[in-house]
This record gives sequence, structure tokens and C-alpha cells, in this order.
Amino acid sequence: MQGSFAVGGVAANVARVKAFYRIAALAKADLVVFSEMTVPGYPPEDLLLSKSFQKRCIEALRECTEMTSAGGPAMLIGSIGREARPEADADGAALHNAMFLLEGGKIMAQQNKRNLPNYGIFDEPRYFAAGTVPAPMSWRGVNLGVLICEEMWSSDLAQALKQQGAELLIAVNASPFEIGKPEMREKVAARRVRETALPLLYVNQVGGHDEWIFDGNGFALDADARACLRMPGFREDFRLLRLEKRGETWCAVAGEVTSRPPDLELAYNALVLGLRDFVLKNGYAGVLLGLSGGIDSALAAAIAVDALGSEQVRALMLPSPYTSQESLEDARECARRLGIRLDSISIEPGMQAYAAMMAPMFGGEMPELVIGNNQPRLRAAILMELSRVERRLLLNTGNKSEMAVGYTTLYGDMCGHYAVLKDVYKTMVYQLAAWRNARQEVIPQHIIARAPTAELLPGQADQDTLPPYELLDRILEQLVERRCGVEETIAQGFEREVVEYVAAMLHAAEHKRRQSAPGPKIGAMSFWRDRRYPISNGWYVEQLQRFDGAALARVLDERKR
Repeated sequence: MQGSFAVGGVAANVARVKAFYRIAALAKADLVVFSEMTVPGYPPEDLLLSKSFQKRCIEALRECTEMTSAGGPAMLIGSIGREARPEADADGAALHNAMFLLEGGKIMAQQNKRNLPNYGIFDEPRYFAAGTVPAPMSWRGVNLGVLICEEMWSSDLAQALKQQGAELLIAVNASPFEIGKPEMREKVAARRVRETALPLLYVNQVGGHDEWIFDGNGFALDADARACLRMPGFREDFRLLRLEKRGETWCAVAGEVTSRPPDLELAYNALVLGLRDFVLKNGYAGVLLGLSGGIDSALAAAIAVDALGSEQVRALMLPSPYTSQESLEDARECARRLGIRLDSISIEPGMQAYAAMMAPMFGGEMPELVIGNNQPRLRAAILMELSRVERRLLLNTGNKSEMAVGYTTLYGDMCGHYAVLKDVYKTMVYQLAAWRNARQEVIPQHIIARAPTAELLPGQADQDTLPPYELLDRILEQLVERRCGVEETIAQGFEREVVEYVAAMLHAAEHKRRQSAPGPKIGAMSFWRDRRYPISNGWYVEQLQRFDGAALARVLDERKR
């Protein structure tokens, strides 16, 4: 089964386990398989350093063990473990990420995870000691070869389990989503099956936790690596898999194999799930966002409605003297199609008051930079006040392209509790909007067709400052996703002036990203734990010593002609 288990919500997780266990018992299942770290939730991070949290998890595992005392199904479940058994709760004993086989009110076996990931968003060696090479778990005369998440991604442990007599592989996971990963997991699992000639059951948790999105997408492969069961993604589910022994081989009886949706649909569903769970798990009464008439806020509003329903989403239009009539009309039409409440508050009085206060500091005339930055900060103040009073989550609507190059205002359009498009490049924003509109046209076509603009100054367009987004995102893919340097990126055929300009902006915005709202990770290299660069970065300074801003200005000017 694939369930949603809250990080730190131990009592709620045990209650959820009990509910699923009852379903399994009614279905007359022999064994119910839960995901990695079910009891504490994953990733518990520094909660694991708390002795009281460790103790509560150990108590909760005893509660799960007691569920099996009445003779129902056996249970394979993940929690924290000590060197031997959880009841040996000695101070200083090594902590493990472990799977437990429970039956008849007893812990029949404990397996400690050996391959602890320490890359990207994972840092398990901070908390856990590595286990030894596992042996199969003996259960009702069957040898179960259990692989705990990372252990499926290399062949050594699967081979070791096979050599020790494993007859079936069970891969239990808390594997976060990224585009392309569901297909990748199944390909990796198929390699393990072909190497061992053993059927494999893959179980993954589901649900959003801060920036982690767990998609479920469990499956089972027969001994010939053929999919005989595939579960839908992004929702809890329970499926029965029947196994029959034919000669010396266990074979899975084919069940429902759901088709895998395209990547855009998976990405959209991940964003919806991430936002929904962040709102619900943190007790917000709904969502509030600024609706500007632009593509980013329109897509963010659509995701919010799909996550929570239109009655839980409220929008504000906060026009300035530079806001066009087009933007006002587009925002109203988008709100109407989505069925959300839209109010309007002009920020012009605030701009005038601010200018009266600050102009003397600048010799009587406000610089354009100050005028531009003041507007998003006024909007942020209004949104934050209303968010606080109504207990609504303030939804940040900025995208990854803007965040990468710092085309944002600190304490202005960067504010918010959750940035739903934080890991979505601008070009993908358009793709997701088109995908959503193909189901129901909730984003007016005029919004999609308009040239993007912040409307902070007269006649302003994003491309006055940035390369075209199609080009910008391709360069960022090299610099961010593939970790290429400036020269490596230029070697891909990009103009030196443009690459150096983008790299300079990328480095200069590091301090902004450190202060940004959390948002759902859907790509391979999110601005969070995946990419950790120092703010004070002499290497970037050395790499960009030759950068000529005037040359870039000429390139951009030529492109506009």
C-alpha cells in the first residue's frame, strides 16, 4: 500500500497504519507492506536527534506490533531502530533506518538500511549508522529479500540477497518525485529483476512535505521484468498482489497496470499535491495570492484551485499607475473562470506617501530602481497583513528562471509562505498553462500570448533586462541543472556575452535565494539542498573577471531591433 504519513505525526501515522491494516485484514491479505520510515514520517531530519522523539517512535512500533497479535496479516513497516531490537533502548546505541517484520504480536525480523544516501537532498549519514549486508527475512516458509530505498539502485545487495536464498524482492521507499523519475525507478527495478530472476514489489510513500513531494507510483514486476501491477500516482492506494509458486519460482498474478501519464501531467499533479499538503499540514485556512494578470500568478491560482477548491482561494489585484488596463481585465477574467474571489486595492497612495518620505534622501527625485522596488514591497505588505488576519497561506508566484537570475525584489514579490512555481522554469510555466487549459480553459489566452512584464515602470518588459526566456532557460539548464561552468556552457554554442551575463546574475542572486520561500521540488536540481553554493564566492568572481556589461547591452539592443 502507498500511504501519506506526516513527518513527526507519530500518533496520526499509527492511526493511519491501523486503518490500512484493517483494510488488509478484510481483504484477507497475508502480508501488508508499508513504506520506509512510516512511523516517524520521512524525512524527519533533526527530529531524530531528540531522545523523546526516538522514544515515541519506539513506543509506536510496539503499538504496530500489537496490531498483529490477533492473527491478522503480517506487517512489514519502516521506523527507526537500535542495534538490536527497539526495546533495547540504551542511550548511545546507534540509530538505524530500519524495516521490521511483525507477526503474531512479535517483531520477527529487523533489517537496518546499509546504503545511506548522502547527496542532493539526502543526508542520512547525519542521523543513521549503516547496517550490515542484509539476509533474507524468513516468513511463512518464504525468504523475503528486502531492499530499503537506495539499496535498489545498486546491484550488490540484490545479488547478495539472491545468493542467500531470497525468493522475492521487496523494495520499500520514501523516494521523492522529480520529472522522469517514475519511469527511471521502474527501469532500475527491471535491472534488479533481470540480474536475480526474482519478482520485485516496489512500494513508495505518497504526500507532500515542505519541498519534498512523494508520488507513490508503486508497481510490481514479474520474474521476467514484466509489469504486473502499477498503482496510480499522487494519491493513497491499497492493492492486492497475488503470488503463486510455480516450480521453484514465485510468479505474480497480473493485476491492474495503470498507464503512466506524460511528464507535464505528473509535474502538475506534483505541484497540486505539494501545495495541498503544505496548506493542510500547517493548518492554514486557505490560500491568498496576488493576481497580476500575468502568466505566473494565473498558473499559480489554477494550481491552488485544483489543490483546495475555488472557495478556499482568494486573490488581490494591487494595481499601480503603471498597471495596464489589459492586466486588470485579464486578472478579472482569470478569477472569473477559476471561480475565486478577487478584490482590488490601488497601491498609488502608498507610492506617493513613500516618495514624499524618501525623495529628499535622493536629492528630491526618486531613482527608477527605488520606484520599481517599492511597488512589490508595498504589495507584499498588503498581502502579508491580509494573510495574517485571515490565517491564509500567502502563495508566492515567482518562477525558477526569475529566482535563478534574481529578477525579483527582496521583501517584495519574493514574500510568501510557499512558492509553488519555485522549481518551474518560465518556459515550463507556459507548457503547464497549456496543459491545464487543454482540460478546461481557465487561463485566458491573452495572458499566455502577452509578452511578460513586471509593469513597474512605463513600457517595461522582461526582455529589456533578460535574454528571451527560451534562451535564458537553455543557458540555466547548463549552469544549474548540469553544473556546467561558463566556458563549458559557451562551448555548447551560446554567445559569450550572454552566458557571462546570466552567470553573473546567477551568482549575484545567491543571497536572495537563501531568503526565498520553500517550494515543491520537481526537477533534478532545485534551489534548496540540491544546489548549495556560498554567497561569498571568489571562484565566481575569478570566472567572470572578463565580463563586459556593455557588450551584453549591445547584444540585447541588437536583439530588440
